[in-house]
Amino acid sequence: MPRHSKRYNTAAESLEDEKLYGLGDGIGLLKGWPATKFDESVDIALNLGVDPKHSDQMVRGAIVLPHGTGKNIRILVFAKGDKETEATEAGADYVGAEELAKKIQDEGWLEFERVIATPDMMSVVGRLGKVLGPRGLMPNPKLGTVTQDVGRAVAENKAGKVEYRVDKNGIIHSTIGKRSFDADKLLANASALIDAVIKAKPAASKGIYLKKISISTTMGPGIQIDPSSVEKAA
Repeated sequence: MPRHSKRYNTAAESLEDEKLYGLGDGIGLLKGWPATKFDESVDIALNLGVDPKHSDQMVRGAIVLPHGTGKNIRILVFAKGDKETEATEAGADYVGAEELAKKIQDEGWLEFERVIATPDMMSVVGRLGKVLGPRGLMPNPKLGTVTQDVGRAVAENKAGKVEYRVDKNGIIHSTIGKRSFDADKLLANASALIDAVIKAKPAASKGIYLKKISISTTMGPGIQIDPSSVEKAA
């Protein structure tokens, strides 16, 4: 078994066996753990009662977190003309068309975390499906990343928009901020994400929808959250 650090063990010892914590209590607990030399991300995992093998039970969406993620997201925009200018002025890190697609194809260039495209550019972006798709970078109109309003899309993503998607095991993983955030900001971010996921419940999902929740820092153990208390709050 892998050996954990002294800091990790100290954090783990603060957890009561099999206890389910309230969301606010869990956040307060991890905020009190010994700090690392870097500002850890705070992550959340939501185990849902869905079978993602069935298309009518897929849970996917995007939300702008109230207090952002604390991360600087590098954004690539495929656009031309006025839309290229609009994206640049909104703060996009890279803006272009065929020349950027060629750079991705020929050089394996992937120095970005989000891709946005105008609808007319999807014929170009579509050629990159085998590269962008497996990495979750393919623009999608349902997520607001295929749009004419590229300025707004860039601004939202820079402000802390996160995409969520249930994986093959029925779990959604997402970042809700940095450990340096005030506890109330982490709570607001987590609550907003959970609320969005609850509202996205597929009609085909039967039984318990929100089965398990855990929160953790990058280097820390998971804290099990009581789903029933979160559902009531949401």
